[in-house]
Amino acid sequence: MQKKIVFKGTDHSAPLEEYANQQLARIEQFLANERTPVYIDLIIEPSKVHAHHKAQLMVKTPDYDRITSYEGPDFYDALDRVVDTMYLHLHEDKKRKDDDKKMVGRHEEFKKQR
Repeated sequence: MQKKIVFKGTDHSAPLEEYANQQLARIEQFLANERTPVYIDLIIEPSKVHAHHKAQLMVKTPDYDRITSYEGPDFYDALDRVVDTMYLHLHEDKKRKDDDKKMVGRHEEFKKQR
């Protein structure tokens, strides 16, 4: 699993990176049993004009390819929301994938019954 946290347009912040790592632990745990390669990229970018900072999270695996982003007045809130949204989307994708696996071949059974 390859994880990268990028501070774009700002200096590196150790407390913010530590907080981001704590939040990304949920995503890493969810993807622990996925096929490799697994890429997690988090981009943190402050706004120079407005008080809206941007956080963008990208997850790329053989099964998932998702990008979420959020802009808000607080870096920590933006991180929380972008990680929560990604976690929700990954769970929905997994459920959809599992449902599709269950339905493979089922339509043939129903055709025979008619």
